[in-house]
Amino acid sequence: MATSNAERGQWGEQVAASWYERHGYRVGARNWRCANGEIDLIVRRRRLIVICEVKARRTDAFGIAATAVGVGKQQRLRRLAAEWLATAGAPRGVEIRFDVVAITGTRLEVIHHAF
Repeated sequence: MATSNAERGQWGEQVAASWYERHGYRVGARNWRCANGEIDLIVRRRRLIVICEVKARRTDAFGIAATAVGVGKQQRLRRLAAEWLATAGAPRGVEIRFDVVAITGTRLEVIHHAF
């Protein structure tokens, strides 16, 4: 199990990527960065592209992991997704979905269409 917050985050992203792969998605990018921020995970299945924010916490002492994705983070992810789409050359007609993968302890929750 991860010990530091950074290690916990990396572990959570790997758990999320593995979950998507087991459910028929292909991982397109991990930790995609630009000057304006980072997208944790971008996965694809046919014409669906999922922009995924991963939150992993050891406990729920400060709330469940999903509560860490507030309105500000949602807006930032929308802007980052638009920038990624512009730079990645995604084909027309794709569907974009925003998911949150929340891991509290070892409990994984995938929230499709989170925002």
